[in-house]
Amino acid sequence: MFRPALSTSLRLLRPTTASSASSLARGRLTAYRYLSTETKTKIQKAIEAKPVVLFMKGTPESPSCGFSRAVVQVLDLHGVPAEKMDTYNVLTDAQLRSAIKEYSEWPTIPQIYINGEFIGGCDILLGMHQSGELETLLENNNIIPKIPEEPAQSTSS
Repeated sequence: MFRPALSTSLRLLRPTTASSASSLARGRLTAYRYLSTETKTKIQKAIEAKPVVLFMKGTPESPSCGFSRAVVQVLDLHGVPAEKMDTYNVLTDAQLRSAIKEYSEWPTIPQIYINGEFIGGCDILLGMHQSGELETLLENNNIIPKIPEEPAQSTSS
């Protein structure tokens, strides 16, 4: 699905300060990778196709890393319906694996998007789960139903 080649260029840093001049003297290069417009468009369409999009290693039924497994378990715990979620196994497409990291400017997999917005990786999702933010986000985006609050009971005797 995501096969267009990435164009890569290497460029020497231009010295603007004494410290960057010394970096240049040591021969440091900075790699700049640029996603093609076609690749960006395909990723954007994939992200917008469903309310929850997960780029992971493996599949939800058979995650290939502990971080991907943890994300799938958290989403299952919150009851995210399969029909509202798309997953992409980055291990089956090396181009996608590198392109999604550049697209999101996030260096690790898994990556999760909710309603087209990049949320983060496993650590961010776990933190949101623990704080209750994830449930609120999923409810506010109509991914899971809101649980009605029970009225407070009086404690008078």
